[in-house]
Order: sequence, then structure tokens, then C-alpha cells
Amino acid sequence: MDNAAYLDVALRLANADLSEVDGLREALYDEPWWADRVRDEDLAALRPVADGLRRVLAAGVAADRVAVQRETNALLAAHPLRPQLSSGHGEKENWHVHVADPGQSPATEVAAAAAWGVAQGIVHYGLERWGRCAAEDCGKYFLDTSTNRAKRFCSPRCANRVHVAAFRSRRRD
Repeated sequence: MDNAAYLDVALRLANADLSEVDGLREALYDEPWWADRVRDEDLAALRPVADGLRRVLAAGVAADRVAVQRETNALLAAHPLRPQLSSGHGEKENWHVHVADPGQSPATEVAAAAAWGVAQGIVHYGLERWGRCAAEDCGKYFLDTSTNRAKRFCSPRCANRVHVAAFRSRRRD
């Protein structure tokens, strides 16, 4: 199992636009095994998972230890790991472990992976490194892995947009 990849899945799912299947596919772009198979029923099943992840992340940003533990444990209970050994989906012997039965719907495995990923992220990083984008029109969650723990934006795109707007505002004044 790749805990770092599962943490990334959790963040992408929490930040995804889940109004359509394409938004879910976009969130799962790094995992074509899931992205290529998702359907409307997976989208419906993953919306409450994304809501739960956002509750965990909001509690993490607020350093609310009790809520982080409660919400994370609720996700883990609702979407438990059911590890399955796999050998590569028709490829050469590429042994790996799925967090749920790969024969089930993608939502089953994505939910378990996201719940496990956010739990492992909290264990590994604590609560001090979780943030929410400072761009007023964004609000996406992120994990700050920078050395100085000074990250304020979810992406360079948001940071650049805010800094350019501030620069232009100063020039107008």
C-alpha cells in the first residue's frame, strides 16, 4: 500500500467538484484503474466520503483534535480496509495490495483509500501542517510539507493569481 498516494487521493477527493462524473475522474487522474471505471453510482457513493474528508480537514486546520479523531474514525468505520493481493491487472507480475476488493465498484476502494490516507497523513504529519487556501475564491485544503511551514495557498496558480491581483491593486493606487 502506498500511504502517500492514498493521502493525495483523499485531498483530491475532498477538493473535487463532484457535481458530475468528469469531476470525479479529474480528481482520480493519477489512478486510471479507478478513473476509467467510475460511473454515476460511484459519484453518488463518494459525495458523502468527500464531505467526511472535508470535516476531517476542517477540524485539522482548526487543530480540533477531538473532531479530527471522531470524523476520521467515522470514515474508517464506514469504509474499512479489506486488503487484497493483486498481480497487475493483466500486466506482468506487478505485485501490489489493493485496500479493497478490486472487483467491487471503484467507490469502494477509493473510499477506503481516502479514509486510510487521511488517517495516515494525520499520524505522520500531526495537525500543524494542514491548511486551507488563502485565496478568497478557492478554499481547497492542502498539506504543507514545506521546510518553513509557511504555505498559504493550495497551488502556485492560486498564489500567483492573488499576488498579481495585489500587485495590480497597488499599481492602481
